[in-house]
Amino acid sequence: MNRSKRLVSLSILVASLGLGPLTWAADAEPVQNSELNRELFYQLLLGELSANNGDASNAYALMLDAARKTNSEKLFERAVELALRARSADAALDAARAWQRALPASKEANRYVLQILIGLNRVSDTLEPLKRELAGSTGKERIAAISLLPRYFARVTDKTLAAQQVEQALATDLGTKTTGPSAWAAVGMLRLSATNPVGALEAAQRGAALDSQSDEVAILALNLMEAKVVQAEPLLRKYLDGNPMPELRMAYGRKLIDNARYAEALQQMQTLTQQTPTFADAWLVKGSLELQDKKLGDAEASLKQYIQLSAPQDAASDDTETGRGMVQALLLLSQIAEQTQRPDEASAYLARINSPQDALRVQTRRATLLARQGKLDKARALIRATPETQADDARAKLSTEVQLLRDFKQFDAAYTLLQSGVQRFPKDVGMAYDLAMLAEKLNKLPEMEQLLRRVIAEQPDYHHAYNALGYSLADRNLRLTEARQLITKALEFAPNDPFIVDSLAWVEFRSGNLSEARRLLEQAYANRQDAEIAAHLGEVLWAMGLREQATTLWRKALEDNQESDTLRDTMRRLRGTL
Repeated sequence: MNRSKRLVSLSILVASLGLGPLTWAADAEPVQNSELNRELFYQLLLGELSANNGDASNAYALMLDAARKTNSEKLFERAVELALRARSADAALDAARAWQRALPASKEANRYVLQILIGLNRVSDTLEPLKRELAGSTGKERIAAISLLPRYFARVTDKTLAAQQVEQALATDLGTKTTGPSAWAAVGMLRLSATNPVGALEAAQRGAALDSQSDEVAILALNLMEAKVVQAEPLLRKYLDGNPMPELRMAYGRKLIDNARYAEALQQMQTLTQQTPTFADAWLVKGSLELQDKKLGDAEASLKQYIQLSAPQDAASDDTETGRGMVQALLLLSQIAEQTQRPDEASAYLARINSPQDALRVQTRRATLLARQGKLDKARALIRATPETQADDARAKLSTEVQLLRDFKQFDAAYTLLQSGVQRFPKDVGMAYDLAMLAEKLNKLPEMEQLLRRVIAEQPDYHHAYNALGYSLADRNLRLTEARQLITKALEFAPNDPFIVDSLAWVEFRSGNLSEARRLLEQAYANRQDAEIAAHLGEVLWAMGLREQATTLWRKALEDNQESDTLRDTMRRLRGTL
């Protein structure tokens, strides 16, 4: 053995006995004698040398024997480590149990026994170790320990049995107001991981009955919402009516956005920024939602507040890469400045972004500014000249250029470019969908339908395609039964999407069901203040004889959507004038 390996062995040996690191300097502190005798020292040294030489079996036997002789926690732990390193879980379990017998009060020994049993998938043997893991802990310490239990069983095969074992171990906690909510939350999380959402919901309800303000139960309710258990949401909303953790209100807001419930998400962000004004991310999400609703002044104020709260920790110098949230805020502020005719300010926001992975997004905004100045060719050249630093950049650049052409009504050029993109990226269903939408713009309706049916065949959960085809049929007053079926299918994937609800309302309108069409459109417009939805709602009101209401709605929508062709065309067609 060379000297370096010998030093490593001696270091491990000394550390295992709790003597601290080896010191070779002449002025080292005086050695404090331990209970180590010559025979034990030789045995430990031989064990470490065996370990270094790959003789795991002998190293383990020597170390476990030494641990039993000395009742040393460190030596028992070393024996367990040697067994695990040799991938002998059974030997590691024997060592951990020997440790537990020698030192029954050792929390660390019990934790090793529990973790090894779980690693061996011996879930049925974990009940007693679970009880010992929790024994003696009270108050916040016990709640924290209970909350960790689901993580222990994350990789076991029989998650149903794991939930049952944990429930038995927590039997004394489940009925108490102090630890009961966290206990039921732990059981619920395990039931949910065992694909038992009904049982998980029951656990959440029982935990909330003990304490509706339990953070742990609220987290379980959020996970149930993710699993589309709608009955969990009232539990979460009741929690939010109290004094919730800001992070949980934020998580709920993001969940609402995922479910296309934008108006409710904005309400949550408004509440969060009022209750916890220093919670920076809430201002960013609030600003994004306000911009989506065309509330440019409110959005700008919110985004600037986010920057004020985030800037100190985001960038200390010009060389510091801009953080993800800051990039988003600056891009949105640039967009607002562009829309409010402040091109220099829009450019200044973009200049503050230092993020190589966002180079294409930044260049897209710069290209839009150029296009608004009548320099569309330069804008396209700028996008094409952007370096491709990530795998998806080539596709993204092409899609960005297509969108730029669409925004400036160059539909023929966009169609031609996107055709080349579909040939270049034949497996990109999103690109095929975009080509279908351009085909519709150019009145190439058979091609549009063919493309959308191809998208549905290749990706059956692509709900945009169902909605687009269904709406296209309804808008032309064709095959309304099929249109309804397609849009209903889209709603299965995105139940609250305001644009899909708008499409369903248009089927009802074409079918002569004006009251139902109005109800659906009012629901959609409350969730998303979109110009096209406003145009449709106004047309339904007009058909119902409520022409003053329709005109008022259109005028208000036009204030925020001056460039909406759909809104203007609807007003001209029905009123004969703007």
